[in-house]
Amino acid sequence: MSLTAPIKLFSGTQTKYLAEKIAECYGTNLGRTLVQRFSDGEFQPSYEETVRGSHVFVIQSTFQPTENLFELLLMIDAAKRASAYKIVAVVPYFGFARQDRKDKPRVSIGAKLVADLLEAAGVSPVFAMGLDAE
Repeated sequence: MSLTAPIKLFSGTQTKYLAEKIAECYGTNLGRTLVQRFSDGEFQPSYEETVRGSHVFVIQSTFQPTENLFELLLMIDAAKRASAYKIVAVVPYFGFARQDRKDKPRVSIGAKLVADLLEAAGVSPVFAMGLDAE
């Protein structure tokens, strides 16, 4: 595969409007996904079309609740397991970005943990907006 691999855009459930606007500007439609919800609160996102050999862009904010972050991670993992050529996360709001350093003892660096989770799931690169801490 090379740069001629097809580009496919997908949206998480909480970023549908923005993803539709991005797809419209790009001149395409969003790819089809389905999020199955189970009675115990679990959910399972899936792609309803092939992503094999494609550049997959997953557009999903990690804004509250953290369920959105987990949905993004599951979508990335599903694309990787479906043999996507490359997976790019487009994250309009990068949750935990304010936790970008240890400002006191015995605290987590949440931004680093989220970045590590995204990398472990199989994404490279991440496009994020508004990473400035308030």
